[in-house]
Amino acid sequence: MQLYSKILGEGDQHLIIMHGVFGSGDNWQTLGRKWSETYCVHLLDMRNHGKSPHSDAFSYELMSDDLQEYMEAHHIEKALILGHSMGGKVGMLFAVLNPERVEKLVVADIAPKPYKPHHQKIIAALQSLDLETINSRGDAEEAFGPEIEEEGTRQFLLKSLYWKEKGKLDWRFNVPVIAREIKKVGDALPPNAIYSGETLFVRGGKSWYIQDEDEEMILDHFPGARLEAIDGAGHWLHAEKPKEFFELVSSFLES
Repeated sequence: MQLYSKILGEGDQHLIIMHGVFGSGDNWQTLGRKWSETYCVHLLDMRNHGKSPHSDAFSYELMSDDLQEYMEAHHIEKALILGHSMGGKVGMLFAVLNPERVEKLVVADIAPKPYKPHHQKIIAALQSLDLETINSRGDAEEAFGPEIEEEGTRQFLLKSLYWKEKGKLDWRFNVPVIAREIKKVGDALPPNAIYSGETLFVRGGKSWYIQDEDEEMILDHFPGARLEAIDGAGHWLHAEKPKEFFELVSSFLES
């Protein structure tokens, strides 16, 4: 599958950034522009998200294959890989399977462990929304109702609402397939999967996705890893604390 991307900047060193579930490469434009002063930055839309093709098939193995295809299509032998949440899991698996293609790996607020499905409220709200009767993002936000309480989550989702054709709104992400396969988003890295290259795990200090007790398991899979926290940040740490995230990751990439 040929993924859609926005490419910012030039140069021999490539930085590939992968977003989380329900997101898109656009979520990373601000940071991507800053990094493009140093690297050739690739903001990917993962399969079933953004402007990349929709498919009935959805798994980390397939998304890792998509990344390999993308690198081959763009003649990238080796890259710096950064992934948030679902994108971080893709980055982990890709690094394990293709260590020679990864210069350094950055994983934002996700661990190699399994996660129970926890997007049910979001999926229920998306499925209950009748886009035939929605004429604006404001209508959609109102229709979400109390199922999605957090303003930030509503705005994050509404960024993927677009005019598919005149008078018809649609989601950039593939709601039916993501809803059906959401358990796969929580899949763990396979047992005995190891990547020994330089790796940075960045967690949000207020996020529950990475716990203190996960560090031993992270080091089992990624013996060359170090774990850092950004105080006061939740799961969307790159959006909540962009300056701190940029400085921490830049320091690691340049070291």
